Amino acid sequence: MDMQISSPNAVFHAVLAGLSEADRAVVDAVAEPAAMLATQAAAHWDFSLPAARVDEALGAKASDDARRGLIATWALSTVDRAAAAAMPDAVMSLYPFWLEKLASFLSQASGPYDADFWAKDVRFALALSVPGARSQVIDLSSPMGPGQVVRHVLGGWGFTPVLGYLKAGGRGTWLEVHTESRHLDDFNEEGWNRAWATAAEICRTRPDLMGMIGSSWFYDPPLTEISPRLAHLRLNPLNGGAFMVHQGPGEIHTQRAATASPTRKALIDSGQYTARSWLMVWPRKALIAWADARR
Repeated sequence: MDMQISSPNAVFHAVLAGLSEADRAVVDAVAEPAAMLATQAAAHWDFSLPAARVDEALGAKASDDARRGLIATWALSTVDRAAAAAMPDAVMSLYPFWLEKLASFLSQASGPYDADFWAKDVRFALALSVPGARSQVIDLSSPMGPGQVVRHVLGGWGFTPVLGYLKAGGRGTWLEVHTESRHLDDFNEEGWNRAWATAAEICRTRPDLMGMIGSSWFYDPPLTEISPRLAHLRLNPLNGGAFMVHQGPGEIHTQRAATASPTRKALIDSGQYTARSWLMVWPRKALIAWADARR
């Protein structure tokens, strides 16, 4: 399908038109209740839980074509959902880019729906996650309890997060940033700064938000020397008033850190580097002040 002459909504309608009669019946039957279940699960710490709730509504025999049809159905009203949530212009202006990418993905996809893409697309289509930049989405309701901060201290990683957590107000609702691997147009310093600035704009419209968090191996301090081009991912937030919480090593962090960098892979394979995930925590007051200083 030619995306240059087809609007995203036309593509979404074409995806639906291409479903079998049985799959279309499933999509029409579950679209509303599945959206409700996903929305109710959005604030859970498990990023993929909304998608899991949708799978429960679809049933074990649902096809991946039906899943694509469901995303297409919801995508037709994604912008309206975001507008109803009073998203700022910084978010709304990104929707043409993101909807075109989603339309292209759905129109070209076949076979199994990748689990990570499915989890992201459920959240995106229902505006549970919104665009932050061209390669980053922002969850609108993520929890952050004291447990990770306590484990950081007990693990001997220092007391700084305790003070930062208490100063930020403790437990509450946070934004959380994620990378979209299907299009890395903005996976660079300018793009990440745009994503963080977008988060600041969302915080301005939502006084209940505590700030923004992000969890990844690329906040690991040794990367400042191992991969200097990634240093901005950690240093820019820190210089803007964020603090970091150690989460620890894991196979998924090892796999991701070794990808696209022969240097990191060699250090990992030789045992000279162990990839560790860190939680970046940027309290709202500091985040907004950082965004204001960039203007």
